[in-house]
Amino acid sequence: MCAEPGCVEPGEFRAPLLEPPSGRDGPPPFRWLCLDHVRAFNAGYNFFSGMSAEEIHMAQRPYAGWERETRAFAGNGDPGPRWADFSDPLDAIAARFRREHAPERHDGKPLSGQDRESLRVLGLDAAADRRALRQRYSELVRRYHPDRNGGDRSHEAALQKVIAAYQQLRQAPAFA
Repeated sequence: MCAEPGCVEPGEFRAPLLEPPSGRDGPPPFRWLCLDHVRAFNAGYNFFSGMSAEEIHMAQRPYAGWERETRAFAGNGDPGPRWADFSDPLDAIAARFRREHAPERHDGKPLSGQDRESLRVLGLDAAADRRALRQRYSELVRRYHPDRNGGDRSHEAALQKVIAAYQQLRQAPAFA
């Protein structure tokens, strides 16, 4: 219910207490208000009330808060964020990491993250050439095709992955 005396509306909006308790450590306490009472509270709320003109000027400076020193991730035992904490849907961070630490091709042609994934699907290493790519593709198609397995369609998903990987690598600059 709304924290305003006499109001029977549901309290859906959080608002700070007008007089926060002194000597309390932690986040400030709050109360729940209905839409009409939270609007009235917000209309009468003044962040700068009780501040001098100089304090207001200091709080409104464009660089207010930037003079504090930021903490270092590696200092005081904090290891910083882990790779698993980041979402990388476009493979922007991980592709660079793999490119620096993964073995490259002998001919110096670059491999993208998608090229590496396709090579993994086909079971080839980074040094494979176009001839090895074609041989491995035909071998896997013969293995997974339903005509070669007596009509068994249980390998259909694997066959689709192999075909997609081959089509991607066939057009990749590393195999041109």
